[in-house]
Amino acid sequence: MTWLRKPWVGPLAFVVVAFVAFSLPPYLTGDRLQARVQSDWGPHYPLLVVHVVCASIAILTCVVQIWPWFRGRFPTWHRRIGRVYVFAGVLPAGLSGLVIGYMTPFGPVAMVSTLVLSVLWLTFTWLAWRAARQRRFRDHRKWMIRSFALTVSIITNRIWGVIGFLAFADRVPESELPQTIAGISTWAGWTIPLLLSQWWLERKPQRRQAPVEQRETVPV
Repeated sequence: MTWLRKPWVGPLAFVVVAFVAFSLPPYLTGDRLQARVQSDWGPHYPLLVVHVVCASIAILTCVVQIWPWFRGRFPTWHRRIGRVYVFAGVLPAGLSGLVIGYMTPFGPVAMVSTLVLSVLWLTFTWLAWRAARQRRFRDHRKWMIRSFALTVSIITNRIWGVIGFLAFADRVPESELPQTIAGISTWAGWTIPLLLSQWWLERKPQRRQAPVEQRETVPV
């Protein structure tokens, strides 16, 4: 089967769905106390809900968008889901991310990281959408891969948060630990996937060597 040629699709979809199923429900209750990020700034909670819900839409639709079999088999739905990814996912999530990033309770290092991430996320996605509109599909693919790397960075952010806690829990004063971990996880969470995606785009594909034809010599 064609989808077996891309064995990463299934595991990636499973991780994304599991992450959304775990992360999203607390923000659908309307209870501010269930939010995993607390802030005294009044508009923080509703903007956080918008950010989480729309980012969940983005990450779920993005997995479908990068699935080669789906793109080739259902091009019309690829375009439709692409619009959902841009206008119901990345655009509101990125804009709300700018505001809640600026008002983050985790210090200036995490604030700068979140602001840069939001700007790049919006920019890459817009460039991918514009390239598709102009039928420059090779450029569209490249910008979309970069956008995808930033979309899934929320998952790697959590991984680096755990690593940061294990590495610095006994080395940093307890009062400074949340900002230290947030600074490490927010920067590593998106810079490493973005660098890996750029490496993937710039790598030189191995050329397939044509089989050498062995000619039989006929004795004269």
